[in-house]
Amino acid sequence: MEEPRFLADSMLGKLARWLIILGYDAAYGGSDGRPDSALQEQAQREGRILLTRDTRIPEVAGLRMVLVRPARFEDQLRFVLKKLGLAPDRQRLFTRCTYCNRPLESVPREEALALVPPLVRELRTEFWRCGKCRRMYWEGTHTARAVEKLERWGIWAAGR
Repeated sequence: MEEPRFLADSMLGKLARWLIILGYDAAYGGSDGRPDSALQEQAQREGRILLTRDTRIPEVAGLRMVLVRPARFEDQLRFVLKKLGLAPDRQRLFTRCTYCNRPLESVPREEALALVPPLVRELRTEFWRCGKCRRMYWEGTHTARAVEKLERWGIWAAGR
């Protein structure tokens, strides 16, 4: 089965970010004022599933659209994963840039040390960088907090 790709409308930015954290390709339609039809065209052109809370968007032949009814974003995340039968994989957590949505590239430690804050240099972690925006990533307390949240929300079981 081909991995789903998403386009979240302007009401679902936090959902898009958490799909990216889980390793899914999830573009964000943003709040640039584009009409719904432009988002539908983009989703169709890029082979993405359009995620929306807007009940007024009409169906379009050949476009897969998911109407996300839950109001709280953790409920939205659970809803989308269940609706599409997705089982997040811990190995894919934080493998995409949360700003650009691009897959991250491994960076040799020696090279990364010159690019990260002094306290991060003391960590025993691997480093990654976005090839587009050049942001640096590493495993730190934010990673542990994200895993705790995912466990609390029932996205996956503790210790998985």
